[in-house]
Formats: sequence, C-alpha cells, structure tokens
Amino acid sequence: MKKFLLVLFVLGSLVVKAQDINKRVSFNFNETSLYDAIIKIENQTDYQFYFIETWLQEYKVTGTYDNLSFPELLDEVFNNTLLNYYITQDGKVILTKYNRIYDELPNTFFEPEIVTNTITLAPKEESEDPIFYNKNTAQTISEIQTVRIGKEKENVKQNAFILQGKLANAKNGYPAANVAITIEGRRSGTVSKEDGSFSIKLAKGHNLVKFQSLEFQDISKRVIIYNNGTLNVDLIEALEGLDEVLLRGNVNKAVKDAPAGVTKIDVEKSKNVPLVLGERDIFKVAASLPGIATAGEGANGFNVRGGKTDQNLILLDDGVIYNPAHFFGIFSAINPFSTEEVTIYKGHVPAEYGGRLSSVFDILTKDASVDKIKGEASIGLVTSNAVVEVPIVKEKSGLLIGGRTTYSDLILQNLDNEELEKSSASFYDVIAKYNHKINDKNNLKVTAYYSKDKFSITSDSLFGYSNRMASIKWRHIFNDENTASVLLTNSQYKFDIEFDGQTNRNFELGYTLNETALKLIFNKKFNTKHLFKYGLELKRYDISPGFIRPLGTNSQVESRTIADEQALEGALFLSDIFKVTKDLQIEAGLRYSFFSAVGEASQNIYEDGIPKSDDSFIETRTYGSGESIKTYGNPEFRIAGRYLFTPSFSVKGGVNTSAQYIHRLSSNTTASPIDTWKLSDANIKPQRAVQYSLGLFKNLNENMYEVSLEGYYKKSNDILDYKVGAQLLLNEALEQEVLQGDGKAYGVEFLLKKTYGKFNGWIGYTYARSLLKLDSDFAEERVNNGEYFSSNYDRPHDFSFVGNFKLTERFSFSSNFVYQTGRPVTVATGSFIINDVEAVTFSDRNEFRIPDYYRLDLGFNVEGNHKKNKLAHSFWTISVYNVLGRNNPYSVFFVNEGGEIKAKQTSIFTVPVPSISYNLKF
Repeated sequence: MKKFLLVLFVLGSLVVKAQDINKRVSFNFNETSLYDAIIKIENQTDYQFYFIETWLQEYKVTGTYDNLSFPELLDEVFNNTLLNYYITQDGKVILTKYNRIYDELPNTFFEPEIVTNTITLAPKEESEDPIFYNKNTAQTISEIQTVRIGKEKENVKQNAFILQGKLANAKNGYPAANVAITIEGRRSGTVSKEDGSFSIKLAKGHNLVKFQSLEFQDISKRVIIYNNGTLNVDLIEALEGLDEVLLRGNVNKAVKDAPAGVTKIDVEKSKNVPLVLGERDIFKVAASLPGIATAGEGANGFNVRGGKTDQNLILLDDGVIYNPAHFFGIFSAINPFSTEEVTIYKGHVPAEYGGRLSSVFDILTKDASVDKIKGEASIGLVTSNAVVEVPIVKEKSGLLIGGRTTYSDLILQNLDNEELEKSSASFYDVIAKYNHKINDKNNLKVTAYYSKDKFSITSDSLFGYSNRMASIKWRHIFNDENTASVLLTNSQYKFDIEFDGQTNRNFELGYTLNETALKLIFNKKFNTKHLFKYGLELKRYDISPGFIRPLGTNSQVESRTIADEQALEGALFLSDIFKVTKDLQIEAGLRYSFFSAVGEASQNIYEDGIPKSDDSFIETRTYGSGESIKTYGNPEFRIAGRYLFTPSFSVKGGVNTSAQYIHRLSSNTTASPIDTWKLSDANIKPQRAVQYSLGLFKNLNENMYEVSLEGYYKKSNDILDYKVGAQLLLNEALEQEVLQGDGKAYGVEFLLKKTYGKFNGWIGYTYARSLLKLDSDFAEERVNNGEYFSSNYDRPHDFSFVGNFKLTERFSFSSNFVYQTGRPVTVATGSFIINDVEAVTFSDRNEFRIPDYYRLDLGFNVEGNHKKNKLAHSFWTISVYNVLGRNNPYSVFFVNEGGEIKAKQTSIFTVPVPSISYNLKF
C-alpha cells in the first residue's frame, strides 16, 4: 500500500498538462452500459480513464446531466456503484473498486499498529484515516476467501458498519437458521434467524468472520468493510459424523447445565433396548435409570425418588395424560414413533411446572415434515404401529398422524382354551399434530390424542378406560430477546366396568375426570447473564366421582350417582437462569400456587380434633355454583446451582418445594386403571414436599463416558393413605376412609454411561428408602404404632444394566438386566377359630417383603442396508424377554379354601417370552 501511494505521488508530480476540472459538461445516457458511458466521456473530454473492464459489466447508466463540473458528473455516474475515482493533475482518471485513493498520508500512519491475534484493530476515536490491509500478516492465518463490502466514501468518520445478508444451504437453497456468526478477536457475534437472515456490526477495515453450526461445515471469510453492505453465504452440509457430534453434545450438557436430577431419553436409540413382546417403550427405558422404578412387573405408574404414582406429572405436548399405559402397564400408551424428545425432571423442577411432588415427564411430539412425506411403521407379534408426516403447505405447515393397535383378541380367540377364547384384551391409541409457521414471528402447533383400553380375562366383567387430550400452542417472537407462548389444553380420563354374570346383580359403573388449562409463558433475555421465564397458569377440574346403574331389565342393582366435584387451580411463576461467572450458574425460581374447591357441591362437616366418622358428623353444607368451599395457597421455591471445576467436572445442588392438590385413591398395593382421583377440599388437605439434592458429574475420555453420583432427601406432609378395609369406590364420605400422614424418602443414585462406540449403554444403581408415618392420638387413625414404615413401593436396592454391542453397522446385540429388592407386603402371622372357621391375624403393615426381582432380556437387531437411494430403511428386532424364566412374584395374598388359610403368589411372566418385530422408516 505504501509503495502504491509513492507511485501516485510520482505520477502527480509529472504534470504534462493541467486540466480545468471546473469546466462544465453535459451528457445524456439511456440504459447505457457503464463501459460505453466512460468511452463516450473520454471521447468528448480531454480525460483518460484507467480501470479493469470486468468492474463495469454489472452497471448501466440512465440520466440527463446538464452543465455539471467534471467531478460532479463522475459523482452522479458512479453513485450507485462500488467504484471510486481519483483525478490526477495531468487528466487521468483512475478507478478503484470499494476503496479510495489518498494523495497524503494520515497523521497516525507511522504510529505502531495495535495487533491482537494477527488482526489490526480499528482506532477507538472517530477518524477519516484510510483502511490499511496487511495482506502478508493475514495470510498467516489460513488461505481464506477475502471479500470487500461497501464503498469507501469521503468525509465519513464512522469506525463501524453494518454487515447483513442471508445464509442458505448450498445444496437446496433452504435458509440456514441458528448459525453462529462471530468475529475473531472481538467479543461480539449473532445467530442467523429462521429465514437465514443476519445483521452484525463490524469494525471498519479488516475482520475475520466465522460461520459455525452443527448442521453445516464451519467457514471463515476475511471481510474488508468500507461501508454498510450485504454478504450472502452458501453453507455446505456437515454430513459426516453428525449423530456422534450430537450425542457428545448431550453428554457434555449433563455436566454444564445447572439443574441436577434431569434426564433426557434418546427415543431413537431406545429401539435397541429389548423389552416385552418387542415393544419400544420410553417409560420402560426410563424405569431402567436410577431413581425411577415401578412397583412390580405389569404395575401401572412410576415411583420417582420414593414418591407415589400420582405424584408424577405426565405431559404430552403440554397436556396432562393421567394414565399413560395400556393393559396394566405392560405397554406404553405413548407412541414412540411420534415422539421427538422426553425430558424427566426428578430433582430440580423448573418453576413453570407444578401440581405434582415427585417428577415431571415432559414428552414432546415431532413436528411434521413441511417439505416431503415421511413415515415409520412396525409390525410385531401383538401390536402394529404407524406414523406418517404429510406437508400441507410446503415450507410452512405439516400434519403428523400416528396410530397403534393390538390384535390380541384374535390371538385369544384362537387359543385351545375355552375360557380364554371368551376373553378379550385390546387397546389402541391415535395421535395427530398440525404445525404451521404463520410467519417469521408466529407459529402454531395443535395436538390431539386419544387412547382406549378394553379387557376381560376369564371373567364376567368387561373393563375399559380411556385418555383424551388436546393442546394448542401459539408462539410469538417479539425480537431476539423476547418471546411469548400461549397454551390451551384439555385432558380427560375415564373408566367403566360392565358386570354381566349369572345373577340378577348385573351393573354398569363409570368414572370421569376432566381438566382444562390455560398457560401464558414469557421469555426475556435480559443480558448475557440473565434469562428470565415468567407467566401464569390457570386450571379447572371437573370430576364425576362415579355412578352405578343396572345393566339389563332384570338387574336388581339400584342406580346411584356421586355428586360432582369442581375446583380451580392457578399459579404465578418466575425463574432466572443466572450465569454468575463462567463456572458458577444458578437457576432460581418462585412459584405461588393456589387452589379452591368450588360448588355446586355438598361438603360434610365434622367435629374438630376427633376422627372423621358418622359419630363426629355434624352436617352436610351445600355450596352454590362457583362458591368457594375451601382455598389453599402455597409458595414454592425452586433453586439449583452448578459449579464447574473443570470443563468435564461439576458439582450441582438444589432445593425444591412443591404442592399437590389432586390425589389418586387406591386400596391396592399398586396403582390400577380403576383407581379414582380426589380433589383437595375442606376435609382433605393438599400434599406438600421439600427435596434437597446434591450431585457430582464427570465426563471421561472426550465425553465417551458419563459418570454421576447424586444424593437426595425428601420430606413430605399430608400424604394420602387409606384405612384397613377402606371402601373407596362410590363412597360419598371418602374422608372417613383415608388418612393423611408424613413421608420421607432418601437415596443415592449412581450412573455410568458409555455414550458411543461399538459397545455402549449404561449401568445404574440406586439405594433408596421410602417411608410413611400415619400417627394420631386415636388408635383407629394410627398405623404401625405411629412409627415410620416402608411404603408399598419401598425397594432399597435397584440395579440395572443396558448394553448394546455393534458387530457391524447393521448387526448388533442388546441386553437388559434388572435387579430389585422385593416389594413390602403385609402377611398373615397367625390364625384363630371363630364358629369353626379359621381366621388370621396380620403383621404390621408392610412388615415383610416378597422375594427379590431380577430379569434378563436379550435382543438381536438387524438394520437394513445403508444404500443412499432407496425407498425406505428397515429394521428387525428379535428378542427374548425374561431369558432365565424367572418366576418373579407380582403380589402375595391370602385366601380361605375349605376353611383353611392359604398364601397365594401371582406372577405376570413366568417363562421366556420371545418376540420379533419389523420396522420400516421412509
């Protein structure tokens, strides 16, 4: 650059003939190419132009220019171009592209340059200094494409300009969203929007701009900017090793995120876990992780960190699912092919979630494809499953439809057993989701779900239950820092029983729960350190506790209907993810929940201080429609912190308080589909809990291994339980049959996970206790002398191993081993004779345990060939459930046979269960 200036000075000094630049000229151009216009000017003046012809090809000149000085003419002609000009004293016009020619050096030219990472920084003060570009220094970085942006203008003192443009996929031209754009050597950057557009401020002169994304190959461009301008970049897809990169990223997330006790399930990889009858089941995979268990094989529901089954909030696209299981928990009621992501909060629960004490299962459905038809299907021995995605408006909206059904009825009817031939066991579930991108700032998602179960196994009773859910979510983007979402959901759970026996006592019985919710969520990125989420939630419950009516004209059953229950529940919440330092991050939240049982309803009133019974009953008080019966309010504090000692080792801790206003009533040792739900009222208080947790998280060998050790302690109040011999169904005075007491749970969870490689999987171990205390001054309300005793789901030792070994890219072996301490039971400890009939005495509640549970499953997986151009990809799974044929007891009970008391044991699967399934994906 210095040599070039000296040459210009020499040329300027060799004056041959001075030109009069103020001489007036006139020209007329009409869609004239810039090259022809310059030739015309040369021919009609004494000036001679010097330029590179290719610079002129894209420009045309149109206009009438009368009585202008020569510089004024050139200003007009080159106004809308990237070209500058310099007029020498001897009548030569030298054209330059982007930059200007200076005929004197700036005052700061011989001052030392400020250099950081080989990039010269622009001066902080405003100046008109020319832009210098040290090409030799820049080449030491790498051979990177240099682009020049804008046109350098005279008398412009700005030291920063705006670069904008669009990023696109080089293969198909689709916008490239969420690409990070950074400037080397400076703490500034941005992210491309959904339409691929971006805008970023660059210092005048030389900048090294980087474009980085997991989806595309990294690219850098050396941008020399002279003024505001545009740069469009085509990015090349990063196809190689993409899945492995994502997997490693998820592993590192476990170390760096603030909350402890958060688990994500890879739905796609769950297909390699061998399960009963070859069914892919996200809940069974969840139960193999530390801290999550079931009460037994075939049991309905989950016990998370010593909590009851009703203390888990199951959300499908933000709508509540009350019973996410088919056929007593043997099959999941959530379609795995339509599921995108499952996040389980079992420790720290964000403030936006509430209403349950133990956990949140946040299940998100896939967005339907908006560019081409996609689908997935499977055929198994007992069930078939299919999902299809159809674009509705290309690049804007799509529809996903999925369904699953069983043909077990056909199997039962063809068995060589007269009783089983008359049995039935069937279920199905369907899901539909519509997603629509309204514009760059608004999108809409609508989900509808329905499941139905019906079964009658060698009995005169036909049982049925169903789930129905619908959700609408609208999301609006105000700007890069502010977004809002509006959610409207409705959930219904109902069951019915039809008894059609040989007597005249045939009946039909039913129960219905309905929940409607509205939720507003706002996100505010305050700065680089604070990310706020706040909003409100409103719910209405409508419960029909049950009815019974005669079935058939000869039935002597009297019709009876229990009065409906209604309630309103709401919450205000605020949370902040606060990056205190690079290593310390805190997620703090406050949720204030309130609940009101409302009329139209009747409420039994009892004397204070004594057990609720017919003897203490005072009156039945009636409340009008919408009138408040009883109101509760609870502040709930949520705080979690993470300290990063190294990039691969962190310590996390947290404290969570929560309240629950709806209760599941069950007199069985495990949850069943015909359990009822009861709202809090004047006689039944809401449940409350506080949980403390602390964990160590470490990644090893470049994130190949994830190791975690977490401990927790949870204290609960007003946990609902039942009296011995309680009648819970169709009872107008349920408060007389239940007890409320204190609970405590504590444990240590260990997880060792190998995230990638030929052999991958995890080992999980949990030592956990779950205890309950039902104490009172009155003997009829006291259990086990008022001391803590094991809950029905207290299983101290829980060990699981899930492994997958890849022989090749197509063939792999998988295994699943589970060991659990036997579940607590109450057993007969003695007997006596009354009227020549033997009766028994029982132990303290849950004093003994059934035998320990263990099971080994094996599977062999065959992937289809990996040809690039084929209609669909196939996948075979051959598995054996309970390979060892272990007769794991489900429950122990006692019967009187011929006047003699006998203990009986039930089991679900007592022999190895082979299965084969075929999966197709297109």
